Amino acid sequence: MPPLDMSTLASFGPTVTKPSYDRSRLRAGIVHFGVGNFHRVHQAVAIEACLHHPGQEEWAICGVGLTDGPTARAKAEAYRRQDNLYTVTQLTSPAPKETQIVGAMIDYLHAPAGPDAVLARLADPATRIVSLTITEGGYNIDEASGAFRLDTPDIRHDLGGGPPRTVFGYIVAALARRRQAGLAPFTVMSCDNLPRNGDTSRLAVVGFARALDPDLADWIEANGAFPNSMVDRIAPQVPEDERRRITAGIGVEDLVAATCEPYTSWVVEDRFCAGRPELERAGVVFSSQVPAYVAVKGRLSNAAHMLMCYPSLLMGSRLVDEGMRHPDIPRLLHAFWNRDARRLVEPPAGYSTKAFTDTVIERFANPAIKDQLLRVAGDGASKIVVFHGKTIGQLIAEGSDLGREAFLLACFARYLGGVDDRGVGFDIFEPRIGQADWQRLKSGDPLAVLDIEAFAGLGLRQSPAFVAAYQIQSKSLASQGTAATLAQLLQ
Repeated sequence: MPPLDMSTLASFGPTVTKPSYDRSRLRAGIVHFGVGNFHRVHQAVAIEACLHHPGQEEWAICGVGLTDGPTARAKAEAYRRQDNLYTVTQLTSPAPKETQIVGAMIDYLHAPAGPDAVLARLADPATRIVSLTITEGGYNIDEASGAFRLDTPDIRHDLGGGPPRTVFGYIVAALARRRQAGLAPFTVMSCDNLPRNGDTSRLAVVGFARALDPDLADWIEANGAFPNSMVDRIAPQVPEDERRRITAGIGVEDLVAATCEPYTSWVVEDRFCAGRPELERAGVVFSSQVPAYVAVKGRLSNAAHMLMCYPSLLMGSRLVDEGMRHPDIPRLLHAFWNRDARRLVEPPAGYSTKAFTDTVIERFANPAIKDQLLRVAGDGASKIVVFHGKTIGQLIAEGSDLGREAFLLACFARYLGGVDDRGVGFDIFEPRIGQADWQRLKSGDPLAVLDIEAFAGLGLRQSPAFVAAYQIQSKSLASQGTAATLAQLLQ
């Protein structure tokens, strides 16, 4: 098959949506760190919609990859070969609904191969927004103190000078250059699933800058902008057989094809210090109630994703829709919403949380998505804190039933063993669990998972009620297995 690049754009028929604007006129006003599947099917698709309107040519994207290794280098090479074009296919059952070619990213920089090029792009006056999808655990915030951590090896390296390794090293170094050149700062826009993600990115950037130069930190605080946002769309990993099926259907070879569900949502505060694209044209909602939207999405949808993924894995499922076909998994989610979380979440004015959770069930159960449970489960030590921490704390404070949250933690502890109830192994990805934590987990202490560093701020070991509920669930999982424990929990 011919490759996807600018020379083959004209060959696509009416079944594939492609850029109708002149890409040669675009300028990169946005630099994005973390060009993973989610960014490519969410923010980049919204920018793509904007670029089809006059006057938006200055808001194209320059992507930046921070990690190194064969996979990261191959991705950079694929973007280069494809003129930074890629396809996004919306998945509905039983067949794809729509494929579009996204041309919003006009450059991609692999930071380890060219750090000076990244700094130059960030310091360029044309750069007006720096956006981030660096995962929930990527902001280097100490869970116990709430402060930006300065003691990690890469942060210590960046504070010592030389080519940066971290997103914060790059951002602050570029802001220092802009200040020295008399330029205004750019907006830093987090698009990660965090409560008050803009406030968190401000804490991280200013915290790093203050350790380097207090005057620079004051300048950033006074002149920069860090809007909070809520983002929502399921973006599964694309297995090789799925990629081949998509490319065969459109007739070109796309090495970095992306897929997603039809549903998408983006709510953001209108706080930008250097202008912004007309994202309203792409259905983006600008609101002062972003924290309320984030609370609904994080504590009801993301929390449900975490709650269902570990027992589903342990019972032998590997895809989200497979887990949802176990009748007790939807029952577990409804019990969690009805008895635990919904009453604790204050939604935006006029918003129906019941209608929202009904769509969550439909989205999780969509068999066309083929979303991997291990993708959802990965970095659970970070995600559980973000999406369940406040609910756990409120339930403990009011003396409420802790059974479902204790079941989540007990399933997570069992998942860390990397073997399901059938004896079938699976790979786990937990970058926030360090060597000391693993030694603790392997020590034989039945409560060890409650003491891992990532959970320190939850105070789980200090709650006798939570410890008792956890012991009940953990012992039942060990003696009866996940399915029987879940059935008993739901009685």
